[in-house]
Amino acid sequence: MVLEWVKRVDIVIGRGKSARRAYGIDEIALVPGRRTLDPQLADTSWEIGGIQREIPMIASAMDGVVDVEMAVRLSEMGALGVLNLEGIQTRYEDPNPILDQISKVEVTGFVTLMQKLYAEPIKPELIQRRIQEIKARGGIAAVSATPAGASQFGQAVAAAGADLFFIQATVVSTAHLAPEAIAPLDLAQFCQDMPIPVILGNCVTYDVTLDLLQAGAAAVLVGIGPGAACTSRGVLGVGVPQATAIADCAAARDEFFAQTGRYIPIIADGGLVTGGDVCKCIACGADAIMMGSPFARAQEAPGRGFHWGMATPSPVLPRGTRINVGTTGTLEQILRGPAQLDDGTHNFLGALKTSMGTLGAKDLREMQQVEVIIAPSLLTEGKVYQKAQKLGMGK
Repeated sequence: MVLEWVKRVDIVIGRGKSARRAYGIDEIALVPGRRTLDPQLADTSWEIGGIQREIPMIASAMDGVVDVEMAVRLSEMGALGVLNLEGIQTRYEDPNPILDQISKVEVTGFVTLMQKLYAEPIKPELIQRRIQEIKARGGIAAVSATPAGASQFGQAVAAAGADLFFIQATVVSTAHLAPEAIAPLDLAQFCQDMPIPVILGNCVTYDVTLDLLQAGAAAVLVGIGPGAACTSRGVLGVGVPQATAIADCAAARDEFFAQTGRYIPIIADGGLVTGGDVCKCIACGADAIMMGSPFARAQEAPGRGFHWGMATPSPVLPRGTRINVGTTGTLEQILRGPAQLDDGTHNFLGALKTSMGTLGAKDLREMQQVEVIIAPSLLTEGKVYQKAQKLGMGK
């Protein structure tokens, strides 16, 4: 494929302020080329931190999505689940009564209840126990913490036998400024000191991605605020639509590879609902995707049909809400099929393989090279009856 440099065109917002147009996943479409292939021949495998996976999909580190059971099941199915080390699972010996409270509370009392429940201290012994429970059952122990949590629990996590450590915040950078009394986490030093791979995020720009890669990230998470339960974009006004963010960050990955010979994966995190969303993220340059609400709909998910964001229980500025996603099937139906729904929310692996076959992409690297067009009418063109009857793509 011939890559052409597209000159940046600024839009004038007003005198002294211009802006670049950015695109979301719903605004683009993938264009078939001259070749097709049988979906069975599509290779969806990828690698993160030296760990090979068949399915380039990760379940988000959210309390309504991943617990020990989900982490193990996702590992068995060829995917990956990340456990939140600053959530319910590490604050309470038995999380089930707490999860029951969250699922039953009225909307008006939700925020105050979450702030109360998450005020319970994190227990280091539970961090160790959850990791060991996943490992004892043959699962991949991928865990997540904020930069502050990583600084406090990082070495204990490694000693407990975790396989992957995700450091996640709304925005993370290597140039964080803090008050004199607070020593910010040195991400490069942390990556160097940890005996296990460290994944860093989130970010949405070329420059920050390059900084994180140079700091030693084993992967970089891309996405600020697109998640179904996240309200950061509304509360903070910060974010970049995912199609543009992924493409920019993937360009940094490719530049880093050209400079060092080391290929580090980029993970699109948030805002994904259907198989088509997954396919378009990879076509924009992602090596894998992370999503929460689609997995929260599994019968095995700990959220009881509810899903909430990681910043929801903030005692100062909550930036998330609880949404009712319902329960639509087993984890296997959602991830590998067979699908029982026709709206693209079941059998994500089958959707990816079929899309790759339609586009003639034999592997994920070829999928990243397919033609992408701007097509805001893609999801609405000709769908008047589906929309009117709330069927298929009109739900």
